[in-house]
Amino acid sequence: MFKRSLILISFLFLIGAFAGRASAQFGNDPFNDREEERRQESIKIKAMLAKQQAEHDKKEHEELLKNGDQALEISEALEKSFELNPSLTPEDNKKLESLEKLATKIRDELGGDDDLEPDKQLAEKSSSLLDGVRAIQTTTVQLVDELKKTTRFSISAAAIQTSNALIRLTRFLRLRKL
Repeated sequence: MFKRSLILISFLFLIGAFAGRASAQFGNDPFNDREEERRQESIKIKAMLAKQQAEHDKKEHEELLKNGDQALEISEALEKSFELNPSLTPEDNKKLESLEKLATKIRDELGGDDDLEPDKQLAEKSSSLLDGVRAIQTTTVQLVDELKKTTRFSISAAAIQTSNALIRLTRFLRLRKL
């Protein structure tokens, strides 16, 4: 009897071992199924995050271009206003402030920092208010052209330098006004 139950237990153990091996070979192992599901979910989550990041980068780049266009509009309005009245009005000063803020925002979005050391050529470029306003217009056009050359995957050192020059010009004219 003991021998018989030992044989029966051994037989059942062998059947269980073969059944476990067979289920693993046919993909019926519940542990492997859960692990594969987790891998698939991880891949889906990573793809979703990458897509969201790409959309975010695209929106940021579009915002950067819009800010450049807005800066260009302000500088054109400033130049037209100055042609009508050859002095800076309080409204023109507000335009200079908003232009400076936009240029600072653009520079920050490009990853630049304050490089606002005094420019020796700045006083020469803008010896008169008219020259200063024209320099702002020219610098803004140059900035917008450089921004249009960028992609959401690139950083333009030239655009950062131009935005810093624009900030210096606006500050110079605002201080000169006072």
